[in-house]
Amino acid sequence: MSEDKSNFLKTRPQSHCLMCGKCCKVSTTPILHQELKRLADEGDEGAIDFLEIFEPYPSIEDAKNVDEKTVENILERIQTDDIHTKNNVTFYKCKHILADNSCGIYESRKELCDRFPASPWAIVPPGCGFEAWLEEKREEKKQEIIKQKENLIYVETLLTQAKTPQQREKIESTRENIKRTISLYEKYGANDW
Repeated sequence: MSEDKSNFLKTRPQSHCLMCGKCCKVSTTPILHQELKRLADEGDEGAIDFLEIFEPYPSIEDAKNVDEKTVENILERIQTDDIHTKNNVTFYKCKHILADNSCGIYESRKELCDRFPASPWAIVPPGCGFEAWLEEKREEKKQEIIKQKENLIYVETLLTQAKTPQQREKIESTRENIKRTISLYEKYGANDW
């Protein structure tokens, strides 16, 4: 797990969870269902865990019949350059959620359940207790990336002033590290920030 994700999870206020069960009743992944099955077949623990807990709805309409607002929220939030389209998103339901919205395997639940939402860009159901907190975390991350872009401009200025090959190499290394950091957030809109 990356340090960034680990820090996010350490600061996530679990008390924000309203225990409504909506995220268990209608969920999706950023990975297409066929790819998720392939990863599970190849031994990917995250894919295996997900597919052990969640089963796909036969159709988007079936998921909408359970929670239309959550389905529409997810479809609206999917980035247009994402691999998903409205026609190929797979919605899932937890095999262990009980009628009272409690978890039938709470004491032995998988880590992926315990960690949700695991990213500031997680899509949560409308009215989720994490909504405002996630928005705040997304804004913090945006500001960090904006600062990195400012640093990149400064480093590129330094590059033009490098006097020795060693200075140039060190500055180029720093520039590449900054670019790599920024590129991690391109799928969330970093190019527009």
